[in-house]
Amino acid sequence: MSTDMRDAAAPTGPVAPPSPAGPPAPVSALHDLVIDWFDAHARELPWRRPDAGAWSVMVSEFMLQQTPVNRVLPVHSQWMERWPRPADLAAESPGEAVRAWGRLGYPRRALRLHGAATAIAQQHGGEVPHDHAQLLALPGVGEYTAAAVASFAYGRRHIVLDTNVRRVFARAVTGVAYPPNATTAAERRTAATLLPADEAVAARWAAATMELGALVCTARSPECGRCPVAALCAWRLAGSPAHEGPPRRAQTYAGTDRQVRGRLLAVLRASPGPVRQAALDAVWHEPVQRARALDGLVEDGLVEPLANGAYRLPV
Repeated sequence: MSTDMRDAAAPTGPVAPPSPAGPPAPVSALHDLVIDWFDAHARELPWRRPDAGAWSVMVSEFMLQQTPVNRVLPVHSQWMERWPRPADLAAESPGEAVRAWGRLGYPRRALRLHGAATAIAQQHGGEVPHDHAQLLALPGVGEYTAAAVASFAYGRRHIVLDTNVRRVFARAVTGVAYPPNATTAAERRTAATLLPADEAVAARWAAATMELGALVCTARSPECGRCPVAALCAWRLAGSPAHEGPPRRAQTYAGTDRQVRGRLLAVLRASPGPVRQAALDAVWHEPVQRARALDGLVEDGLVEPLANGAYRLPV
């Protein structure tokens, strides 16, 4: 759960079940090993609690895009306390969603989540829909999020491919250190082959493989000694060959337009009313970059310009 706009990168959905005879023994072994490990080592996260509800799961999925769990936890808790149902969020202005998003980054996710909550309140009686197609029709919900909510909240059988799962499959099955930069048809075929036929087991498998990638089969320092499938891992059995694909560059933040946008939004979030241009000018020394960042916020619908030259969060 760590790539921004992962919905665009990882198309998913229901797949045809395997033959009645079931998956071959090695795949069944993978299922058992990974799910047993998950049962013993899964983190206790609020959106995983039996009483969490589908709305909590949906909120977590929006927040966890490109954001670590430890940063999401306090914001998710505050969000659910303030807006325990989609209708509660829908009754507020989009600007309040942006304000409550705080420093999670990529604040357009807050606007998308507000749009989804509004649609749920207006079209689904305030309940997050069970059906993948209905989830996919919600504003701001793409293939990945629809599959993840259906799987994690309702125990449905879907391929759920985020960066962590793709890395686990790349190493354990394909034998390479990292998956391609963008999800491929071959990866989706692999995921379909591995997906358990039983709906409840498939949902557990989706959560377990994601957790394995997050905690053990990590990008930089995989802990193969703790991995439940180390003895079956194609990458490890091949000697853990180095990555041969395009260089994997870490994202930069300091000095970028993203940093400027964050500082501008911080001023607007902290103010109960409109903010004058002078207050925004004080947050960044370079006027051209500052103006570009502010224009981008306006274009994205995160900030509204007023006739008197002031700015505010959207209402």
